[in-house]
Amino acid sequence: MSSDEKCIFCKIVARQAPSSILYEDKDVLAFLDIRPLNMGHALVIPKAHYVDIFDTPEPQIGQVHQVAKKLSSAIKKATNADGISIIQQSGAAAGQDIFHIHVHVVPRFAGQTLPRFSELKEVSRSALDEMAHKIKVCLLP
Repeated sequence: MSSDEKCIFCKIVARQAPSSILYEDKDVLAFLDIRPLNMGHALVIPKAHYVDIFDTPEPQIGQVHQVAKKLSSAIKKATNADGISIIQQSGAAAGQDIFHIHVHVVPRFAGQTLPRFSELKEVSRSALDEMAHKIKVCLLP
């Protein structure tokens, strides 16, 4: 599996950086965003390092989106959201700021407008861990 020692997501995969993990299998990892658009905002990544959608093989794109779909229901239930936004940005011009492909799974609420990603503030690890627990409970069959 390829990795980039400077990539924060590769460090999370290697457990060299803290995260609130929601889901993991041999190819995919999902964890809460430290600067969420809304509490419960998750990131889904392939464990192997790929820069963007143009660099990522189709099977890995499919695996990431299958996990995003699975998480969507759990996040919606855990947060009492009215809907879910799935967002993927490829390239700096599209707003990508971490160059390891990732999909955002964002709980949404009626009447809400979202701020810009650059305006977001970090949330405490304890608050993220508490939300991660709620989502993981909702993932159980």
